[in-house]
Formats: sequence, structure tokens, C-alpha cells
Amino acid sequence: MKRIIVTRFSAMGDVAMVASILYEFQQQHPDTEIIMVSRKLFEAFFTHIPRLVFHPIDPTGRHRGALGLLRLFTELKKYKPDFIADLHNNIRSRILGSFFKLSGVKLCTLHKGRSEKKALTRSYNKVKYQLKLTTERYADVLRALGFDIQLSHKLEKTDRSVPKELAIDFSTTKKSIGIAPFAQHAFKVLPLEKMTEVIAYLSKNNYATYIFGGGSNEQEIADNWAKSYPNVKNLINQFSVSQELDIIANLDLMLSMDSSGMHMASLVGTRCISIWGATHPYAGFLGYGQSQKDIIQVEHANRPSSVYGNKPCDCDGTEAIDLVTSQMVIEHIKNICE
Repeated sequence: MKRIIVTRFSAMGDVAMVASILYEFQQQHPDTEIIMVSRKLFEAFFTHIPRLVFHPIDPTGRHRGALGLLRLFTELKKYKPDFIADLHNNIRSRILGSFFKLSGVKLCTLHKGRSEKKALTRSYNKVKYQLKLTTERYADVLRALGFDIQLSHKLEKTDRSVPKELAIDFSTTKKSIGIAPFAQHAFKVLPLEKMTEVIAYLSKNNYATYIFGGGSNEQEIADNWAKSYPNVKNLINQFSVSQELDIIANLDLMLSMDSSGMHMASLVGTRCISIWGATHPYAGFLGYGQSQKDIIQVEHANRPSSVYGNKPCDCDGTEAIDLVTSQMVIEHIKNICE
């Protein structure tokens, strides 16, 4: 049995994409065992993958700093790995990988395509074309280690039971839609008044609508939606990550920003409409198996301004996300569900 240590510590959506490709990798390589190293919060993404052991990293505690990484190395070398797949390529993962390389273990590191992404997002003479998908970049690391892998780039619907608290809700014939209306950066978030119009439409037309997210401010916003509109439920901080995946697997449709909600939908095979503003699918971060046809965006010459959405759009004071209308979103939902 060949043993591979795979490292990807953050962010949530990126780790979810790793889970998507490792599932297919293990289907194609029954003679391998994977040790997945990531944050404890993300363990739920990997429970369905055969021959995978999850080893949590605690970057703010036990594994903090150089001594912490040395401690993590000591923990991991007990697995006696044959290969190290660094799917993060940040300071922590490179230091950890160096420890293993010095001990004679074969190491391959993610090529992020920084130069192409810089050309895509610079404010002048943008070079705009579809870059390699992030999932294929992850697969390339495994290929460089000597493993063949062919990614299907297809959604695979998973059979999961909803939490008992929602069993009655999902027993009805209502169309069910999940909404992940938030993101880490404001330049990726559809303005709340427009999202409110979308939610009002869904409520009026008898859709069962479930709001996903995290954080106290987001929870307050979602609470107000749930109080104001029938058929809308706020799930923020109500369920574990594993239970959220259970719920998403049973939805008819997911609606998400360019954020982790889209990637969680991919993990369980649920179709997702994604809304894009300052970022662009060209950077390679579309959810695994999701369709280009389900992207909602307004193209213009100044997009994208950044890969991760942490910079405003270079568009004379009007953010790219503001060009997306609530009616565009509603029409797309209607075309799929009605």
C-alpha cells in the first residue's frame, strides 16, 4: 500500500476542492492510502473517501510556528509516507515539506500559476482566457508523483439523510433551494437589497429556502430574512459542517457567491448557480463539476480585479457585483426549477 501525505490547510472552498479530487483519485488507485492534513473544521469533507486518514493541524496552538511545524512533522512521519503532495504551497506547507524532503521522501508542490493570474487581474492589458482549473492543478501534483489520474469534472449526487430537525420540511413537495449569500470579501457579495428581492420571490412562490453562512452579523441578517418571509429558514450556526453537507445534498438547487457554498454543493453533487463580481471563473475556481451555464456575471473589460475578491473592481466606482440584478438571478432559477 502506497501512502501519500496531502497538505492543504485553508481556505474552506479550496479544501473542499481537494476532497473532490481525492475521492476520484482513490477510486482510481485502490492501492493507496492518504493522510490528509488540514484544519479540524474541514474533516467532514473527507469522511466519504476510502482509505483516507484525517490528521488535523492546529496552526494557532500545538502546531504554531517553526517548533509547532517540527512537532507536526514528528507526528506525520510515524505514518511512514512514500510521498508528500503539497497542495497549498504556502510558508507552512513548504517548511513541512522541506522536513520530509530532507528525510528522503519524494515531494511535489502545487504550481499556483501566479504569473498567469497576475496577468489576468492587473489593471491594464489584462490577458483574459480560461486558466487551468484549480482541481487540475491539484491533480497535476499527484501526477508529478507518478500517479495517473483522470478527473471526470462531473457532479455525483450523494445519498445523505437530512438532520432529523428538518425531516418534515424535506418531506414536502416544495422545491428546495439553499442560499449562501455571503463571502469573506464584500466585492464578491450581491448587495443585500438585491438578495432580499430574490428571497422575497422564492418565498412568494412557495420555495423552501435555506440560508447558509457563518458569523454573528450574517446570522442576524439571515434571521431577519427568516422572520420577514415565509418558507425561509436560517441555518447559520444551527448545524455542523457534516450536517450542512447532508442538507445541501438534498436540495434541488444551491445559489452561492464565489465562495465555499458552491464548493460544498459540488462535494455532494448538487447543482449550483454561482454569482461572480470582482473575481472571475477564468482564474480556475469554479466549483468542481459545476456548469459554466450556471454562472451569473456581467462581463466588462476591467474584470477581474483580483483572484480572491479582496480588491475593489477597477470600474469607476461601480463594483462588478453591483451590475448583477436580482431579476437575472430570479430568471435563472425559474429556468431551472419552473
